[in-house]
Amino acid sequence: MRLHNLKPRPGAKHRVKRLGIGESSGHGKTSGKGHKGQKARSGGSIRLGFEGGQMPLIRRLPKRGFNNAAFHKNYAIVNLDDLNGFDAGTVVNEEMLRESKMIRGNVVGLKVLGNGELKHALTIEAHKVSASARQKIEGAGGTVTLREVRRPTGPRAEADAAKSTSEAAPAPAAAKKSSAKKSSAKKKSSAKS
Repeated sequence: MRLHNLKPRPGAKHRVKRLGIGESSGHGKTSGKGHKGQKARSGGSIRLGFEGGQMPLIRRLPKRGFNNAAFHKNYAIVNLDDLNGFDAGTVVNEEMLRESKMIRGNVVGLKVLGNGELKHALTIEAHKVSASARQKIEGAGGTVTLREVRRPTGPRAEADAAKSTSEAAPAPAAAKKSSAKKSSAKKKSSAKS
């Protein structure tokens, strides 16, 4: 094997289909697009799921049941094997793992699982720790500190929080109104008698 005789595997590369180069080529005239119509035009693509204006399948099918996807909490998962790269006595938390590029993305917290063995003592701050991971960490002389899970942020979470507070607030006012009505009714009945 030499640099001058390196080449791709047979069938890995195929010649480019050259369009519009004469009728005898097989790809001339309409260049594989057929005659007229939306798909023959330049830029005439049709979006995924479009059925020519008829009611699409996704809207024809009945929707039933509850989907928990909007309320699902995603945790960044780290195994004990992954933590052996840190020096003994290090405080390992989500911020440190993000700096070392071991976790990334939008998550509500950190979960430590017990896959592998921990070689030295570490102080681990996480939101969830499995029973086997806790046992192995403490067995290696380390400690586990549980943190509170962050509340989800964003417009939906803010709207839910505002809704819950508005529902809780009017209850005492309604109770005051009803008690005021009762007291006024008692006064009227005592005045009549």
